[in-house]
Amino acid sequence: MTAEIPVRDRLVQLEESGLESELFVMLCWLVQDDVAVPAAELNAARRRAMFVLAAGGDPHRELDLGSVATERLATELETPERRAALDSALDALPTADLPAIAGAVGALRAEPELAWRAFALALLADEIAEE
Repeated sequence: MTAEIPVRDRLVQLEESGLESELFVMLCWLVQDDVAVPAAELNAARRRAMFVLAAGGDPHRELDLGSVATERLATELETPERRAALDSALDALPTADLPAIAGAVGALRAEPELAWRAFALALLADEIAEE
């Protein structure tokens, strides 16, 4: 994890935030380091997704789970091992006494396709934030 704030503290902040659909992406962002994607592969895939985004207009517009760029990145990076790593990382989050977080984690684990798109969107959000 690249963040200095402990995961549990971030989860408490998210619990109190009132976020709904964004919560899925935030949870996947928190565990992204637990899903091994070689840097060169990730950078190339994100770059291609950003080209798709730019081709559709403003590359800084809001993305969502169904955007073409998100779907492109999700498809390109998908492997059974990475999906399993994402599921394990989500399962390992300390969700005790955090009902909104536990519910979001449960929803992601129950819908692996949703979880994988949320993971891809988290990776794209990182790319956009770095620009």
